[in-house]
Amino acid sequence: MVGIVAFGGYIPFYRLRRDTIGAAWGKNGGRGEKAVAGSDEDSVTLATEAVLNSLVGVDREEIDNLYFASTRPPYAQKQSASIVAAACNLREDVVSMDVGNSLRSGTLAMRAALDAVKSGSARQTIAVAAECQIAPGDSAAELAVGDGAAAVVLGSGDAIATVEHALSTTSDFLDVWRLPEDRYNQSWEDRFVLDEGYIRLMREAMDTAVKRFDLDLADFTRVVYNAPDARSHGKIAKMLKIDAKTQLQDPLYGTVGNTGTANALLMLVAVLEQSKAGDRILLANYADGVDVFVIDVQRDPCPADGYKSIDALLAAKMMIPDYGKYLHLRDMMAWEVDRRPAARTSLPILFRERAGLMRLVGKRCNACGHEQFPRTRICMWCQTPLGNSERYTDVWLKPQTGPLFSFNMDVRADTPDLPNVNCVVDLSGGARFYGLMTDRDPEKIEIGMPMEFTFRKINDAQGMHNYFWKVRPIRG
Repeated sequence: MVGIVAFGGYIPFYRLRRDTIGAAWGKNGGRGEKAVAGSDEDSVTLATEAVLNSLVGVDREEIDNLYFASTRPPYAQKQSASIVAAACNLREDVVSMDVGNSLRSGTLAMRAALDAVKSGSARQTIAVAAECQIAPGDSAAELAVGDGAAAVVLGSGDAIATVEHALSTTSDFLDVWRLPEDRYNQSWEDRFVLDEGYIRLMREAMDTAVKRFDLDLADFTRVVYNAPDARSHGKIAKMLKIDAKTQLQDPLYGTVGNTGTANALLMLVAVLEQSKAGDRILLANYADGVDVFVIDVQRDPCPADGYKSIDALLAAKMMIPDYGKYLHLRDMMAWEVDRRPAARTSLPILFRERAGLMRLVGKRCNACGHEQFPRTRICMWCQTPLGNSERYTDVWLKPQTGPLFSFNMDVRADTPDLPNVNCVVDLSGGARFYGLMTDRDPEKIEIGMPMEFTFRKINDAQGMHNYFWKVRPIRG
């Protein structure tokens, strides 16, 4: 039976309290907080984190397809899935695909992944959804939306949970949209959008699934579904007589926010982490129709060492102190023109060094056994020429961690998240990494603290996004 063989989520390090947002506009922002992506993050880097988390302890050679879903991809014309596949060091012959233009694209990618494995065209397929959102200032959406990502790996064999039934409906109901020239989403009047769109279509799809598959909602251990806001989420539960205390999954609105495309899958990951053999899960996701999945848990999940749970990611956070800092992190205003020279890049260099820059692959000298990064033509230890591939072995450095050897802080750097922390890390395999530190509290940085790699956006130069690897204090 085809099912979920692995899963993983990602929640950014930064949080912004809703009362901080409200205070900026002289209003009551409400309770809770939302997750905010850093200035070096976008939907691609968030997706990469979720995929890497899902692949902890998984054989990456078994992955045949990767489907990326988002309504906020970094490029209008350039595949994002291919960037994620490279950053996760997947095989170059995987099938990559972007799914977008709908908040339902996450579960649509999951449905496509399910069908690919069922058909026999793929052994395992990753469906990852990520959202890095912005909303107009002093709006309900600004309080509601959050950033995050979630990935599920569909395959056959020893699945953690099998997908017993799947149903999809399609509707051209226009509720939330964004034109090519728009920065922010548009929507119609709330009551009409909710009553005639979300509530009607979600209820119809749930009722159809119950009748078609001969289900009883009372038999489900957990019911997972998205909603525009917490009130609508509770209204559906009341209509369908879902027990809010024992069955209803926390939508994470109070701690993360509405993560759009990633919302349903992020909740699913949170449910699976706490599940046990015999549990039955109902997953539903609304936007331009509804996707419904009936999922039976076959065995208790046993996360490998290094896996980061949703609870751990929620706990490992740093609060944004004020609204102005938030505006800087998300580049939401026009700023003074920088007097520094514009950043530059080179596609030939990016192509030539792609193994190191994107995949974080170093070299191990076959003569002396030392690892080194960046990739060099001569071993820095024994001076053996490494131009011939028979003289070295490629080493994927991402799984490696190591202590912080040295660092300095630059308070005048061209970054919205000052200070810029330059650092040196001694990796567990013996190589040494020189780079930037992110997701850190400058007052808590100490020599010797354990560090790990994270894929980030370095800058925007000459109309392109430039990605590379940074390090951060180990989260979770």
